[in-house]
Amino acid sequence: MADEDDYNIETTDAGASATIPMEAGQVKKGGFMMIKGKPCKILSISVSKTGKHGHAKCNFTAVDIFTGKKLEDMIPSSHGTTVPIVNRADWEIIDIDGDELTLMDEGGNQKTDLNLPTYPDEMAQEIRDAWNGGENSVMVTVQAAVGIEQVVAWKKENN
Repeated sequence: MADEDDYNIETTDAGASATIPMEAGQVKKGGFMMIKGKPCKILSISVSKTGKHGHAKCNFTAVDIFTGKKLEDMIPSSHGTTVPIVNRADWEIIDIDGDELTLMDEGGNQKTDLNLPTYPDEMAQEIRDAWNGGENSVMVTVQAAVGIEQVVAWKKENN
């Protein structure tokens, strides 16, 4: 018989991947793809003609969804690439403590593990000013991909 101490499982997850494979030719403008390990939103795609080695190449120009940094990549259209699974959700600010946010969604769930955004530079101060020490109701949009969560937009609610 085995000791009960041998099987101590703390937590598990569903094991779902943060990215899905996709053929480079199937990725569309305005969609998302991974470039250099970063989740990016595609700004433009240009496809070159088939060369003497038989592959049309896709030239992607994209912007990192968390930092705003512009990235480029060139992949043969028939080759595979990875596409991040991007989720967006709206949360209401309950408290701002330093740079840390306390948020609540419509279901009453609280989130305390998020900081004010560092990109764009002015957004953190704009959110602070709009929230005004709890005087106003401010909703923030949180975007999540590949294990990273960040506030990407905000709006002041008119009560």
